[in-house]
Amino acid sequence: MNYELKLINMEDIKCENVEWLWYPFIPYGKITIIQGDPGEGKTTLVLQMIAKLTRGEAIINGETKMPINVIYQTAEDGLSDTIKPRLVAANADCSKIVVIDDRETPLTMLDVRLEKAIAETGAKLVVLDPIQGFLGADIDMHRANEIRPVMKYIAEIAEKYHCAILLIGHMNKCNMGKSAYRGLGSIDFQAAARSVLIVGRIKNEPEIRVVCQIKNSLAPEAKSIAFKLSEKNGFEWIGECDIKADELLCGTAKGIKQKTAIDFLENTLSNGKMPQTKIAELAEKNGISNKTLRNAKKTLDIKASKIGNQWYWEL
Repeated sequence: MNYELKLINMEDIKCENVEWLWYPFIPYGKITIIQGDPGEGKTTLVLQMIAKLTRGEAIINGETKMPINVIYQTAEDGLSDTIKPRLVAANADCSKIVVIDDRETPLTMLDVRLEKAIAETGAKLVVLDPIQGFLGADIDMHRANEIRPVMKYIAEIAEKYHCAILLIGHMNKCNMGKSAYRGLGSIDFQAAARSVLIVGRIKNEPEIRVVCQIKNSLAPEAKSIAFKLSEKNGFEWIGECDIKADELLCGTAKGIKQKTAIDFLENTLSNGKMPQTKIAELAEKNGISNKTLRNAKKTLDIKASKIGNQWYWEL
């Protein structure tokens, strides 16, 4: 086939700064993937983010911004009995969240309705949950030659409308190997994304979940962030942690509580020995249980010595 040759001279290209919906996790004008095993809190995390964004609040820390419009598509959860109650519980401005009605004709990533909805609503965030629910019956998610055109198309839409497109995906069942290869389907999903995040839970602390970034093509990879999902308090951010994605997925990551206790003991005893009763008192004020404190003491091989009637701990 004969094609007309068109050349682009780099001299004519203007340099632009990357803008972020959530630095350095979710860039504007690009594709981001969040993946994890079922039940790990991916959708809950995203709905909490949406709630903040529709109110113009920072997702975790940072400056407040103008509220944004969001398109949220789900192929797994009911809108009235699952998604809406979660958004209400998160105090979202639901007037800024729209869903493309695809009850008669299922929506796919190549569907022209997706671009029309973005253009009409001015949405700055588009969420498709999960990825495989919006590929269409004719697309094999394991075939690179079929996935590449789909990802290229939505990448062009994200760039054209300067919106963040967030794809939520499940992990495959293999618990060996690098985290980059745990996503379902072709590796071309991750190749097209500029940021890839993994959500998982700490093995011995089921209420604690961690967000790890395994790919960032536009900025240094972010430090992992932990959050808590509990029946009593719902969703709570904990903050940065040192857990890596491969540790998280293989179940070898040390618990957030133990890491906190270890850091506490290292800081508390950095200037020398201290009475054990004083350490326990300070630990309790910092929300560290006696059991966790003792486990951290063992990990650090802290020396205990008795002076008079008082026990002292020393690094």
